[in-house]
Amino acid sequence: MPPEPLLVTTHIHTDGPIPGPHSLLTLTSAAQPRAGGPISTFGMNVRELPGATLHPGALRRWQRRPEDWLASRRASRPPAVAANAYLRWVERLPGEPVFVTDTTRPDYLFLYWYLVRFAGRWPFAAVVADPALRGQLGEPFCRLTGCRSTAA
Repeated sequence: MPPEPLLVTTHIHTDGPIPGPHSLLTLTSAAQPRAGGPISTFGMNVRELPGATLHPGALRRWQRRPEDWLASRRASRPPAVAANAYLRWVERLPGEPVFVTDTTRPDYLFLYWYLVRFAGRWPFAAVVADPALRGQLGEPFCRLTGCRSTAA
């Protein structure tokens, strides 16, 4: 019998709309079977990419949340370290990992770019672009206070 798919949801914070010119700053994910709650979680702050810039729109959002900006920079890891730690986390999941995304959010775009760029590959068996399913699964825990009061 094939392994049960594990649905992985992700929540990120960035300093701009696209990876490369802008950076992934925080990454949290939760893995869970279709029925039941999370069985594994991942969380890490990521250092800015060399040469990347803070987008003016992101700057305005972060200026309204200075405590979250500081929290997102605390204990941040280099992009390659973060991407490889995430890859190892996905590979250790006890099932077939399926990435669940909402295409109106940048989670997939940033995570795909970072994993291919810094870890060399995309580890998910499939990607499901289903906002309703993503909503049912909920958000992975985010430590930033702005996650609980406004969109990140």
